Amino acid sequence: MTLTWIGSQTNGNKYHIKIGLIRKLCDRVASSTLLEDRRDAVRALKSLSKKYRVEVGTQAMHHLINILQTDRSDSEILGYALDTLYNILCNDEEEEQDETAQKQSDDLGAQFTDQFVQDPEHVTLLLSLLEEFDFHVRWPGVKLLTTLLKNQGVQVQGIILVSPMGVSRLMDLLADSREVIRNDGLLLLQQLTKSNAAIQKIVAFENAFERLLDIITEEGSSDGGIVVEDCLLLLLNLLKNNSSNQNFFKEGSYIQRMKPWFEIGDDNSGWSAQKVTNLHLMLQLVRVMVSPVNSPGATASCQKSMYQCGLLQQLCTILMATGVPADILTETINTVSEVIRGSQVNQDYFASVNAPSNPPRPAIVVLLMSMVNERQPFVLRCAVLYCFQCFLYKNQKGQGEIVATLLPSTIDANSISAGQLLCGGLFSVDSLSNWCAAVALAHSLQDNLTQKEQLLRVQLATSLGKPPVSLLQQCTNILSQGSKVQTRVGLLMLLCTWINNCPIAVTHFLHNQENVPFLTAQISENLGEDERLVQGLCALLLGICIYYNDNSLENNTKEKLKQLIEKRIGKENFVEKLGFITKHELYSRAAQKPQPVFPSPEQMLFDHEFTKLVKELEGVITKAVHKSNEEEKKEEEVKKTLEQHDNIVTQYKELIREQDAQIQELKEQVVSTSSQNEQMQTTVTQQLSQIQQHKDQYNILKLKLGKESQLNSQGEGSQVNGLQTEELTQLREEVEELRKQHSLLQTQLGDKDTLITSLVSRRLRTVFVCFCYDAFLRHHKNSELEGLRSRVQSQLAEINQMKTERQELLRRAEAGMFFFPWVFVFMDHSKFLLHLGFQEEAKSLSASRAELDQQLASATSTVAILQTEKAKLQTEVQDSKKEQDDLLMLLADQDQKIHSLKQKLKDLGETVDDEDDLDGTKH
Repeated sequence: MTLTWIGSQTNGNKYHIKIGLIRKLCDRVASSTLLEDRRDAVRALKSLSKKYRVEVGTQAMHHLINILQTDRSDSEILGYALDTLYNILCNDEEEEQDETAQKQSDDLGAQFTDQFVQDPEHVTLLLSLLEEFDFHVRWPGVKLLTTLLKNQGVQVQGIILVSPMGVSRLMDLLADSREVIRNDGLLLLQQLTKSNAAIQKIVAFENAFERLLDIITEEGSSDGGIVVEDCLLLLLNLLKNNSSNQNFFKEGSYIQRMKPWFEIGDDNSGWSAQKVTNLHLMLQLVRVMVSPVNSPGATASCQKSMYQCGLLQQLCTILMATGVPADILTETINTVSEVIRGSQVNQDYFASVNAPSNPPRPAIVVLLMSMVNERQPFVLRCAVLYCFQCFLYKNQKGQGEIVATLLPSTIDANSISAGQLLCGGLFSVDSLSNWCAAVALAHSLQDNLTQKEQLLRVQLATSLGKPPVSLLQQCTNILSQGSKVQTRVGLLMLLCTWINNCPIAVTHFLHNQENVPFLTAQISENLGEDERLVQGLCALLLGICIYYNDNSLENNTKEKLKQLIEKRIGKENFVEKLGFITKHELYSRAAQKPQPVFPSPEQMLFDHEFTKLVKELEGVITKAVHKSNEEEKKEEEVKKTLEQHDNIVTQYKELIREQDAQIQELKEQVVSTSSQNEQMQTTVTQQLSQIQQHKDQYNILKLKLGKESQLNSQGEGSQVNGLQTEELTQLREEVEELRKQHSLLQTQLGDKDTLITSLVSRRLRTVFVCFCYDAFLRHHKNSELEGLRSRVQSQLAEINQMKTERQELLRRAEAGMFFFPWVFVFMDHSKFLLHLGFQEEAKSLSASRAELDQQLASATSTVAILQTEKAKLQTEVQDSKKEQDDLLMLLADQDQKIHSLKQKLKDLGETVDDEDDLDGTKH
């Protein structure tokens, strides 16, 4: 295959000698029994692998893989084998090679990579070698695995994903104390995490965020070098389009650690290229967390965190700083835009930011100055427009403040306002300023009926001596003058947004007798390709005038406008022109995402929010144009009938809500009554117990009195009888009081029963009315009333259950009155027996506790001894690692000396056998 191509470029016997040498070296690697012989052969193959890549790869690859499997004990031969495989698979060629040679080299690397990964065990073997701490094994292993991922990323990712602890082994590279391995480990993880969500999640949960942020801080954050850039690229891989990792990043409070990245000094004159790159990537990371494509809940949570930790304030500081490079300023504006988009708190803060000028001006005004200034860069103007759109997105308060700057009562002649800048841009000679100002003003009116009506009050003084005209009329005047396509598209988008869903604005627009003839003339003409888009937007504007027409103008009612379309344009032609908007290429591009991104100013024609409006209105306008007057009347009648039905249903809903509230209140009263009943039962039980005790005492006393001698005096006997009579009278009074309390309780329960019965009768009447009305509403509101009936039935079931519970409470109360005293007598004897048992058990537990305390003290002393031994062992391990590092440094110095001596010998004309060690200087 490619072997022939290489051979054809090599002349003479030297090539064939090298081929034979490679074959002999492969035989030595395969058959030599001495480790030294195999090591020398692999070293020689390494020196030939770059120049004779195809030959070494074809003949030696499987021998090199066998070396990795069999000679695991010798780190030197492992390092040579890994370096050789890297030279075979790597596609890094010399810069002076042409494109054809580079493409052939890439194909060659892909072929050898396919051959290597055919057996997944080869990749698993390489992962196990990465556990070796030896520098000469670990470093070439990292480079080789990175090359495999570059050449066959998806296949190698799948093998690593199913390999036990595969990703964890690679994450350990970030903790390596040798910077060259750590930095190459970052490159390896970048390739590993590309477009693989499963691996991204595993890497994130392996504490990747913590390690990467620590490295960025250690390297100097935005002032750091290429290592910071590699860390940021890896973070982007982990977070972009991965909602799980984004949530983990936010929950781990890592957003707060991003704030120091954007702390720039007062002197911004010197920005290195690396700092610009780093800061650009950092801003992209912020945007990933608050991107409009994320779920709204996740985006809102991140926006809240960025405001609370001060990150938004820091970005606004960069926004207003001087000396910031243009591309960083543009990206900062885009980032601030998405941090405030849809967040009322962040939008309010942004509205309060002032530029450091004299006098201070709001940041919004300063940005709008750049947007309507044709000398500013195009990308910067697009960024400012996006920022203004995000500031007004779902922000009716901000919309009102912008529109208020245009109203006559709030205009300040001594200062420049946002409204003045927008009007200036709307009517300037620069078509891009016209378009940007029209779109910005349209966003001030988006989904805000109040501001649409307020903007109708705006009057403009066009020239001296002439009466002022309304802003709406001025827009149509410029539209009819035939300006550039971009200007007319912007004005049409503004007018469509303005009068949409606003009958008052439609009436104002139709009040000018020239507007409808202009629109029909534009739509009916056969113009070129560039004008078809304008025709489609005119059709949309006329369709809105039909759909939202309240028929207040006799000459421009819905029916008359539709007749005009049928006579002058034709319904089919009108619908065809309307449909051209959505078929336009730039419409599809603008509909993809909110940010306005255009390759050139001429292609800046559609706004993202306007594409949503077109999609919403196209169908309803088409139906409205094709409907006859009778159909519209029928629809209006049906609509009115449905509204009446809805009103009646709403009344019943309110009635049911009130009854629900009453039932809930009754439930609470029943619960309270039940609680009181239980307390009364407890009190009655205690009093009956006391009565029984008094009876027992009385019986005992009676027995004692019967056994006494008859010699006792009559005075003593009468005294005792008097005492007994007094006690009996007291007992009778207590019993009578308990009976009164019981009667009161029964009376209260009876009242509750009466109230529940009345509510049940009212509910039954309501159900009867609902069933009667159900026959009338079955055609239109069958499903909703079915829900109401099921709800009424469920509530009746709850009332019946409450009655059952009330009867059960009565039965339990009556039963308790007669049987609880005997239970309490039995419990008194049981408590006495239990008390004796508890005393004995407490003594045994105290003894057990003392024994456990002794065991705990012994275990504590053992743990202290083990911790001391552990600390000694850790100290010994640290000393051993330090000695190994020193030894490695000495070996590296020794290799360097040997290398320099060989070079001197060669310079003096001596023959040097081991020329593979000079491989680095040759290449």
